[in-house]
Amino acid sequence: MASHQRSASLPSRLHSTESNVEEELHGLRSCISSPSATIGTMCDGLRRLGEVYNSIEEIMFLPSNQAGISLHQQRKMVEEELDMSLLLIDLCNAMQESLSEMKMSIHELQLLLKRGDSVAVHNKIESFVRLAKKAQKMPFKKTSIGAISESCEMIRLLGEAREMAVSVLESTSLLLPKQIAKNSASKWSLVSKRFQRRNVVVCEEQQLQELEHSMGDLEDGAEFLFRRLIQIRVSLLNILSS
Repeated sequence: MASHQRSASLPSRLHSTESNVEEELHGLRSCISSPSATIGTMCDGLRRLGEVYNSIEEIMFLPSNQAGISLHQQRKMVEEELDMSLLLIDLCNAMQESLSEMKMSIHELQLLLKRGDSVAVHNKIESFVRLAKKAQKMPFKKTSIGAISESCEMIRLLGEAREMAVSVLESTSLLLPKQIAKNSASKWSLVSKRFQRRNVVVCEEQQLQELEHSMGDLEDGAEFLFRRLIQIRVSLLNILSS
């Protein structure tokens, strides 16, 4: 009787975890597409997405899914997802490196500000903005997941998570220049127009500290997601080789 209860609970557990993943992905989609989305929204999104991958990995190791992967069609889908996951890992790593560069640029900007070198400060601000715009040019390529939606639930969830990961990274890259370019009334303003006289550029130290902290949070979020992507790839490879 106890054995029957355990076996009966597996489909219920699977359905519950899958529903949680779907719900979380839907919530993420709403957050990052909101006009009021901020850098904090993206930081939270990166971490929530990492947790989504943890839940998908739990689904992957349920006996029913591992048995299903032995089928030729589903095995081929897993192999295709592995190929696409490598592209996502590269994209996430590139974003992480870009955020690290921006954070370092802000740190250098603060040092220049303390030295009172207005020309160097102005040049560093322009360099920082160029780094932010460069992030927008990353290859945020999305692929269709409709063909696998009814044949393998686990792969469908992986595909949806991958699409969401690309969306979060792309939205982050698009948001950065907008946040930086806001006028002096915004807390994200790098340059206060009140002090732009005779080519003298004065940056507000508190704003720079906040921006450096935000870049650090984004970098940590991207690193967290990167580790989860690596882990999910290793797990898929282990399942295929078992």
